[in-house]
Amino acid sequence: MTMIPLLLLGLGFFLLVRSSDWLIDGASVVAKRFHVPDLTIGLTIIAFGTSAPELVVSLIAAFTGSGDLSVANIIGSNIANILLILGVAAIIYPLTVKRSTTWKEIPFSLLAIVILGVMALGSLHTGIATFQRSDGIILLSFFALFMAYMFKMVRDGSRPADLKDVEVKRMKMKKAVLLTVAGIIGFALGGRAVVSGAVMLARNFGLSERLIGLTIVAIGTSLPELVTSAVAAFKHRADIAVGNIIGSNIFNIFWILGFTATIRPISVPVNILGDIFVAIGATLLLMLFLFIAPRRRLDRVEGSLLLASYFGYLVYLVVAR
Repeated sequence: MTMIPLLLLGLGFFLLVRSSDWLIDGASVVAKRFHVPDLTIGLTIIAFGTSAPELVVSLIAAFTGSGDLSVANIIGSNIANILLILGVAAIIYPLTVKRSTTWKEIPFSLLAIVILGVMALGSLHTGIATFQRSDGIILLSFFALFMAYMFKMVRDGSRPADLKDVEVKRMKMKKAVLLTVAGIIGFALGGRAVVSGAVMLARNFGLSERLIGLTIVAIGTSLPELVTSAVAAFKHRADIAVGNIIGSNIFNIFWILGFTATIRPISVPVNILGDIFVAIGATLLLMLFLFIAPRRRLDRVEGSLLLASYFGYLVYLVVAR
């Protein structure tokens, strides 16, 4: 019985990662055919495509009654993005962070998780944290502000930190449409497999869906960011490595949770607040490192501390479960 949920998780993660590539490649070609500028493609299709795994898993989990898994996946991804992925990237190659990322985008990502914590605190007396449609609309409003900021940077000639040169592959329109459709179908199948596998795994081992969502599912849906940041670090492109992570964290809260809660209100045990505080702490730790480090650079020492903090968090989750 144990092998079935693991196989479902493995198949689901594979489909989610591959579907992200299919959707981005296909939709980019279609957009290019209709003369959409490269920077717009980067800000929309590519940005949304890389965050699609978390979105699909959270939506399916919410609609199947697994609210714990839906929210834990998002918060766990944000924690893993900073402590695990940035830690690994900084160990591979020291990361020098742009001034705009340090003073604008990272504080904006901190604002996102703080707002989420305030929303959860509002339900503290009931023991259940419920993210209503009104909360989702508020989060989406902040997401609209963030996208407006991104487009303003493009218009002013200042490229967002995680926006690399867009390389639209050459292919026939028919193939591009088929890839786009395959990506959408793959997301649906992969997301369903991940949610089913996670729920089965939790039941088989007597674990909470929150624990599975914060760890296995969060790391699995963050694989695109891990690969992108690791490759960027190997190529000494710190702006992409860091910008990719911070942009993902903002998308996770304001876009994914905002959209999910607007479509389907989510209720989770209020102990999710502890994980929200960890996400806040991880963001503050990153800001501290950047403010005290010369030239806003994350060296291997800081990367090792981030990575050690993540493993410490995993130990805490297992012990406190």
